[in-house]
Amino acid sequence: LCRYQHIWNIDLCFRPAFLGGIMQATGNEPPGMLSKRGEYILKDIKRMGKYYQVPIQVSAEHLQRLLDKVPLSLGAMRFITAIDVTQPQFLEPVSREFWIRFWSQVSILQSQILVAAQAGLSSEQAQKLLEMVSSPAVKNRLRGTTDNAVKYGAFGMPAIVAHFNGEEHLFFGCDRIELLASIIGE
Repeated sequence: LCRYQHIWNIDLCFRPAFLGGIMQATGNEPPGMLSKRGEYILKDIKRMGKYYQVPIQVSAEHLQRLLDKVPLSLGAMRFITAIDVTQPQFLEPVSREFWIRFWSQVSILQSQILVAAQAGLSSEQAQKLLEMVSSPAVKNRLRGTTDNAVKYGAFGMPAIVAHFNGEEHLFFGCDRIELLASIIGE
């Protein structure tokens, strides 16, 4: 979507949401919970990384950490939510940096300060954001965006909601860009 936002002249708005909350609210199970599907996903993710030239390094243990009781992504989503509240101009670069770290560096979320620095924030800005992560305002905002995703029909991530000609269109997955293009006439 970032690649096409200027070509298609669309307004792209990132909305942090907590995948674990979406899965719980919808009763959905991660595809990796099915052993054969999990094996396939590992291979598919690596193929996609090679195709898109993204240095993805993923293992069964890495995917299992996604399913842990307190998933790695919760801290990242709270940090990204704090960015959204205070400095939304950094939302895309910080999201991108977390994504790259998550899929290419298994130790990803241990240094939110480093992620912020890579995205162009100062250490002072990052420290203030870290202080906000546990605040009720950030937790409630993330819960709200997660609830909104479910209201739009999300059952997993990535979920894309396109508002076009007065209608809302939900797309699930990174392989639906062509369908989105068709809806908006591109």
